Amino acid sequence: MKPLFILLLTFIISIGVQKLISKNINYLLSARMAMCAMLLFTALGHFLFTEGMSKMIPNFIPLKPTLVLVTGVLEIILAIGLLLPTYKRTTAWILIFFLLLMLPANIKASLENLNYQTGTYDGKGLSYLWFRVPLQLFFIAWIYFSTIKTNSIIASNL
Repeated sequence: MKPLFILLLTFIISIGVQKLISKNINYLLSARMAMCAMLLFTALGHFLFTEGMSKMIPNFIPLKPTLVLVTGVLEIILAIGLLLPTYKRTTAWILIFFLLLMLPANIKASLENLNYQTGTYDGKGLSYLWFRVPLQLFFIAWIYFSTIKTNSIIASNL
């Protein structure tokens, strides 16, 4: 819920700031800035809750804590990439793939009632999936429509 709140709040603030500064509002830029802020926030979790997030990774994968830290750094890089015009489209595709790869870890955590923040098995369980899966799809759609689809529309109108 916190990432969604950060995404929407940053989006609204970005639009408000643009409106105060200029008459032109770039909603797509605001959407990418909001996703950047959300990714920076979620990346923080990789460093604060490494042990709990490690338990989300399937058992057959080695070096779980290292993988959690690496994916945190990757989230930071991808967040920045969304704001760089030259790299935003490639970044968006990588980010969509990344979010799809993370979905099984979220499913595993919910099936095991894992609370990734404490590393204990007293989490929300399956009820978490009813929110998390649609939220993950919403994030993917947000990235797609604010970065990839708009480039296709703009290019076809030229």
